[in-house]
Amino acid sequence: MRIGLYPGTFDPITLGHVDIIQRAMALVDRLVIGVAINRDKGPLFSLEDRVAMVEAECNAIAARTGGEIVVHPFENLLIDCARDVGASVILRGLRAVADFEYEFQMVGMNRALDSSIETVFLMADARRQAIASKLVKEISRLGGDVSKFVTPPVEEALQRKFAKA
Repeated sequence: MRIGLYPGTFDPITLGHVDIIQRAMALVDRLVIGVAINRDKGPLFSLEDRVAMVEAECNAIAARTGGEIVVHPFENLLIDCARDVGASVILRGLRAVADFEYEFQMVGMNRALDSSIETVFLMADARRQAIASKLVKEISRLGGDVSKFVTPPVEEALQRKFAKA
């Protein structure tokens, strides 16, 4: 069984993430979505909220594709997470050259830690290249329309978050 790991903070999950997840499903038998516990980024949503949002989106994708998707929170090294879930491949989405430069460094470090785990890059769909969780949060915080960037449940979660602020 080919197991892939798609890691990220998913704060929140966007249509860009959903696009990568859907396309990654064609490459692996089981896709593990690694939801990173990254305290340095100061996420807007709690880990529990991010996991719930990712699970809701992934349940719909799995139902459509018939594939297996598992959501797995993690706080250790990415390569250790990949080992923990039995992944032979790490899947990463790329939007622009700046993403590649960062990811290139990460691949080098991960290969040094475990050369048996491959990294595969999926280019973001042209319609989704500008979507970044950070920008989605900023647009929502300022009262803008994020419906082109996230699903309705995620948009509602953002609205609830910023209504409290």
